Amino acid sequence: MPYARVLFTCVVASLALGVVSLRAQEQIPLKVTSPNGQIALLLWEASPTAPAPAGNQTIPLSSGLRYAVEFHGKRLIEESELGLELAPPPEKKKKNAPAETAAELMLGIGMHRVDTRNDTVNETYTIPVGKTSTVVNHCNVVRADFKDAQGRELWIEARVFDDGAAFRYVIPDQVALKQVKIAHELTQFNYAKDATTYPLILDGFQTPYEDEYVQRQVSGLHPDWLIGLPFLADEPGIGWVAITEANIDNYAGMYVRKSKERFGVRAELSPRIDEQGVAVDATAPVTSPWRVLMIGDEPGRLIESNIVLNLNPPSRISDASWIKAGKSAWDWWSGDAAPGADFKPGMNTATMKHYIDFASASGFPYMLIDAGWAGAPAQGKIGENDSMADITKVNSDVDMTGLLSYANEKHVKLWLWAHWSSVDKYMDQAFPLYEKWGIAGVKIDFMNRDDQQMVAFYHRVVEAAAAHHLMIDFHGAYKPDGLRRTWPNLITREGVMGKEYLKWSARTSPLHDATLPFTRMLAGPMDYTPGAFGNSTRENFVPRMVEPMGLGTRAHELALYVIFESPFEMVSDYPEHYQGQPEFDFIKRVPATWDEVKVVSGKPMETITLARRSGKDWYVGSINNWTERDVSISFSFLGDGDYTAEMYSDAQDAATEPTHTSFSKLGVTKDSVLEVHLAPGGGNAIWIHPGP
Repeated sequence: MPYARVLFTCVVASLALGVVSLRAQEQIPLKVTSPNGQIALLLWEASPTAPAPAGNQTIPLSSGLRYAVEFHGKRLIEESELGLELAPPPEKKKKNAPAETAAELMLGIGMHRVDTRNDTVNETYTIPVGKTSTVVNHCNVVRADFKDAQGRELWIEARVFDDGAAFRYVIPDQVALKQVKIAHELTQFNYAKDATTYPLILDGFQTPYEDEYVQRQVSGLHPDWLIGLPFLADEPGIGWVAITEANIDNYAGMYVRKSKERFGVRAELSPRIDEQGVAVDATAPVTSPWRVLMIGDEPGRLIESNIVLNLNPPSRISDASWIKAGKSAWDWWSGDAAPGADFKPGMNTATMKHYIDFASASGFPYMLIDAGWAGAPAQGKIGENDSMADITKVNSDVDMTGLLSYANEKHVKLWLWAHWSSVDKYMDQAFPLYEKWGIAGVKIDFMNRDDQQMVAFYHRVVEAAAAHHLMIDFHGAYKPDGLRRTWPNLITREGVMGKEYLKWSARTSPLHDATLPFTRMLAGPMDYTPGAFGNSTRENFVPRMVEPMGLGTRAHELALYVIFESPFEMVSDYPEHYQGQPEFDFIKRVPATWDEVKVVSGKPMETITLARRSGKDWYVGSINNWTERDVSISFSFLGDGDYTAEMYSDAQDAATEPTHTSFSKLGVTKDSVLEVHLAPGGGNAIWIHPGP
């Protein structure tokens, strides 16, 4: 088989860029440590005594580049293969092609290091919206250059942080290799133990990442499972580690599958839809995304990490003052509900005004108009799920000019939903038009792919949207990769099985909610669309398209606004369902962007307590799965002085009456510890502000 290998490793911090002399002994690994010395990445080059592979012969690990990772001096990732498998030219795909020609395509096999450059990154930057307003980016950096006997060059870049390590492959511009077609990566992740993992098992590469997570030992993963990222694992006595990727650009998205190694998984790239056997087709230089290992003693430390952001280029938007977080009313989730309304509900002007009124009265800055508003194309008709609708036109039931004027009077800005096929076709005309209208942003849906072409679409969209002061929310999306650092107008995306599934199933349950912060949310914000006030027990739950129910208690639903990160946060239920409900005050008050985040406690699939700071105020959310439990909340994250905590808890009868909550006020300090009882599917939501 054809192979190519590129490796990246971080070296001990050095303030000046320099050249490191090569080791005399080739099998002594290059060791790179984090700034605090607790994480180390080791890199080996090919052994000079390893046998050269021929034909389809199995390649010894020592023949190529490989790495390992240590945490607190213990091996977290054992020696694992690194490299790329190139697609052969068409003439070498013939059945009768000589077997030995496969070796000619191997990059990384037999390669040796010819140069090493090391550096350190130590910077602090701000972002307009996110889980922290200020981000610290501190890591040790290396670029190791490799060359093979044919003179072909490969570089390895790596960065090691206090909260993880990352590496990527670079094929530089060179005479020996111009056009690069990558079939697969050889990247492995071999755990030191039979780790407990939490895979998201997907049905093929064309997917919106919408499914439940399961728990499985790595040795029990099936080789035919395609597993989405982030991929969380617990190695008892060593640490927690999550595999994901950052800065996907002109490349394909990555998944993992079980490898031949007993405790290992391997990378799998999303194939192009136009070239069989090819995932990436590009002209050198070619740079892969960062292969990221988020690492911590506890799973909550991974939630606090900004490593995915830090591995992306700086913002390309010089003035981001127009990018603003906020909650939004939304016309789609509750269906054609209209209790007490004097109009026929649907995609029409009266219904949209009703939601604008609700947003305005609640102090929400946004109202999202979902599918159905756009006009038919000049020729043909609108396809399934509003594909190919003309998003420069408005259907006759919606007075867009009137709605824009009405929303402006109410101090509400509108977002518009669009199918990605329509955006792809009409983007150059639609985005300038939306800027003229005063539209705040566009929710783009149904991409359901992360191949190289679709990744390019994402980049085109966010750049074009930024030029017209439009924010973006990708639905039907692949997981975040930190692109929002470079284009902060990309403020959230879906890529998760969210609350909409309660309209036709019971799948987005409290168990699912208690898993997401430790899995999908590690990659970045997720538009889960909380806000259900028709709270139900498992026994009484019935999925329905109009006025859907929510699984779990009302206090659980409130806590989601703290625990789940999304700068564009839906308030999904029908407006009248919030009338006269005292718990709605918490939703109106809780921010959608934050200055600081602290995970107090938690474990995937069981429970989590998370605290977020906005200015001088803190908000704390606790949720659990279907198992009733007590949790202890330490307020050690608070500063000095006295604080008042206003708390919504599960009422004593919440196990059978899940809409019931208990409200209380109490004084707390940083030394306080609060015992909280959570009902099955329960929760707790607290607003903490300075003063007695």
